[in-house]
Amino acid sequence: MNKIRKGDQVIVTTGRDKGKRGTVVQRVDDERIVVEGVNVAKKHVKPNPMKGTTGGVVDKTMPIHQSNVAIYNAATGKADRVGIKLQDDGKKLRVFKSSGAEIKA
Repeated sequence: MNKIRKGDQVIVTTGRDKGKRGTVVQRVDDERIVVEGVNVAKKHVKPNPMKGTTGGVVDKTMPIHQSNVAIYNAATGKADRVGIKLQDDGKKLRVFKSSGAEIKA
C-alpha cells in the first residue's frame, strides 16, 4: 500500500524546492511521484510537424523521489508522517502519525 497517493497534498522536505507545497499529479513508479509546481526543469523540445508541436524551451515538471516529500496535515498546517491502521473488517486505513486522524484523499 502506497502511503502517498495521487491527489494528496504534500510538502517538499529536502532539495532545492524545500518548503513548497503541491498536489501529487502522478505516480511514475513505486518510488517516484510528480508533484505539481515542484522540480520544474527547462526542456528543449524539437518541432514535430506531424504532431503539430512547435519547438522551443518548455517548462516540464519532473518526478521527485517520494522520500523527499511528506504529506500535508491541514489540521496542524505542517508536514506529517503516514501510518497504516487495520480496521475490524480487514481494510487498511491511512492515518496521520501525530493525531491518528484518517487521511481524506
